[in-house]
Amino acid sequence: MKNSLKTESLDSAQIKRLIETAEADPNVDASAMIRLALFTGMRRGEMMKLKWEHIDFKQGFITLKDPKGGTDQTIPLNDPARRLLEAHPRTEGSPFIFPGNKGQQRVDNKRSLRRIRDNAGLPKDFRPLHGCRHAFASLLASSGQVDLYRLQKLLTHKSFSMTERYAHLSDESLKNASNVAGTIITQAVTTASEKSQEKKSDK
Repeated sequence: MKNSLKTESLDSAQIKRLIETAEADPNVDASAMIRLALFTGMRRGEMMKLKWEHIDFKQGFITLKDPKGGTDQTIPLNDPARRLLEAHPRTEGSPFIFPGNKGQQRVDNKRSLRRIRDNAGLPKDFRPLHGCRHAFASLLASSGQVDLYRLQKLLTHKSFSMTERYAHLSDESLKNASNVAGTIITQAVTTASEKSQEKKSDK
C-alpha cells in the first residue's frame, strides 16, 4: 500500500531528457508507451489493453476498457498523443496498439522501459510508466490551470481521495497566484504615491 501511494515528479529538464531518450530508443512500443503516459496520464494496464478501435481520432477521445476494474472511461486525445498514435506502426493481424507475443495482449516490457529510464539519467526508483502518470498529474496540479475535479476525471480516479495527494501542488499554485495579486496591488499603490508626489512637486 505504501508503494502505491508514492508520488513521483519530474522537472522540465528530466522530462526533456526522458522524451528525447525514448524517441531514440529502438523499441518503438516502449518508446511510445513512455511518451503516451506522459501526455495522457494513462495507467500501465490501460496501455497494455489498448486497441486501435479504442482510439476515436475523429472525435478526439481514447476509451479505457475496465480501468482499475471499473466501468469503461473516456479521456481526451490531446494533440501530442494524437501525433504519437498516428505515427505509431500497426502490427498486422493484431488489434493491440502495443501487442505482445504473437500479437496478443502485452503482459510486460519492463526491461526496455528501465533501459529508457536509465539512459535518461532518472533515479533508479523511478517507475517508468507509473512515474510518468504521476508526472502528468503533478504538472497539471501545479500549473494552476486545472482544478482537482478535472484532474480526477483525467486520471479516472474513482475516489477523490486518490486525487487529493496532488492538492498541495494546487495549493502552491494558488499561493503563487495570490503573490502575483499582492505584487500588482503593491505596484499600483507605489505608482499612485509617486504620481501624488509629482503633483505636489509641480505645485
